[in-house]
Amino acid sequence: MTAWEAILELLEADDDELLGAYVGSLPASVLLRALSRLSHEERERLLRQLPAETAAYLIEEVPDLQAADLIDGLPADEAAAIVSELPSDEQADVLAALEADEAEAILEYLDPDEAERARQLISYEPNSAGGLMMTEYVSLPPSADVAEALDAVVGHSNDYALYNVQYTYVVTARLKRLLGVARFRDVVLAVPGSKLRAVMKPVQSISVETPLPELTDVFEAADLPALPVVDSRNAMVGVLRRDAVIDALSEKASVEHLKSQGIIGGEELRSMPLFTRAGRRLAWLSLNIVLNIIAASVIASFEDTLSSVIALAVFLPIVSDMSGCSGNQAVAVTMRELTLGVIKPVDAFRVWWQEASVGLINGIVLGLLLGAAAWAWKGNVYLGLVVATALCVNTLVAVSIGGTIPLLLKRLGFDPAVSSGPVLTTVTDMFGFFLVLSLATALLPRLTG
Repeated sequence: MTAWEAILELLEADDDELLGAYVGSLPASVLLRALSRLSHEERERLLRQLPAETAAYLIEEVPDLQAADLIDGLPADEAAAIVSELPSDEQADVLAALEADEAEAILEYLDPDEAERARQLISYEPNSAGGLMMTEYVSLPPSADVAEALDAVVGHSNDYALYNVQYTYVVTARLKRLLGVARFRDVVLAVPGSKLRAVMKPVQSISVETPLPELTDVFEAADLPALPVVDSRNAMVGVLRRDAVIDALSEKASVEHLKSQGIIGGEELRSMPLFTRAGRRLAWLSLNIVLNIIAASVIASFEDTLSSVIALAVFLPIVSDMSGCSGNQAVAVTMRELTLGVIKPVDAFRVWWQEASVGLINGIVLGLLLGAAAWAWKGNVYLGLVVATALCVNTLVAVSIGGTIPLLLKRLGFDPAVSSGPVLTTVTDMFGFFLVLSLATALLPRLTG
């Protein structure tokens, strides 16, 4: 019996205790596969019958959008019971994916302090230190002794179950300004009665506003599992785990890839409602129909030339496709450097010059290869000259557009991951068709003689 069949059987049996034990025992990958086989109503029913702690485990394992969809189907008080069991960073992710009024309704049922922390986390940029950090950590003033540091953890395992506690952060008593860190190894081995100021060490911290690309560099340089996060007053507000940064990078890459393939919003699961999925795809596909019609109109305007030299029909898709591939390489490099913060829209001219240099070399080489193939096939050097010149010039155009269009779109406030592809494809197709057919028209007597 598969996991999803077992879950359905336990749901029908109405044995909440056994259902909770079974779901809690499933590995994350098996649980995700089982959930994908359940209908929306069955998933919602499952969530309502599970104990809050087990339901929270389930919510943690599914993507944020799906988690928000599941939570959204519950009454606010039941949703709050589950959200309360989540670590603070996961709480923020799920609540941020909900509509503002729905999230606020859930927050009203949380403990006031917990709700305030969640509101604060939601207010930060998602892919920043503040948006990725968690607020479960141990902090004490420098006057506390090592026994107090141990007592802060012993007996509070539930509070720190999801956070690998290795440090006590030493902060000022009133303003919580970060002073240093005391490793638990040093605390345990310290002379009884020692104060934390005697065992603490300097600590590197991260600003709450630090963006994801910079966080990656910080953790590459600092071989530490977590770093403290501070605000503008150097007051400690949370802890950022290395794992959270890795997960955020992976999720961002996944979203950017889906956007580049025309999935509006950058996230889709087959467990989502049918019309939601269809709408996300159609928004991009409908635009592409229009753009392709525009590109095809170029061919229609050279119908006489194409009918006179049928061989050109073979090379039109090759020229547009090869140029498109070159342009997409340029888009990929620019998107990567934008993500890392290496370039900004103001660097457009420098990026164009660097891409044009590569495009000229590659265009000449590719053009000569295709031109030689055309000459060898039809024995007409002018046919080879037409397709070689068209591919060379179109490759130069494609990499110029591919390298700079994401920067322009970013400057104009559009999402470059979504918009760059259609713009590049349309321009390279139109320009490629125009180059081949206009050059062929100019040399028509040589091509048909």
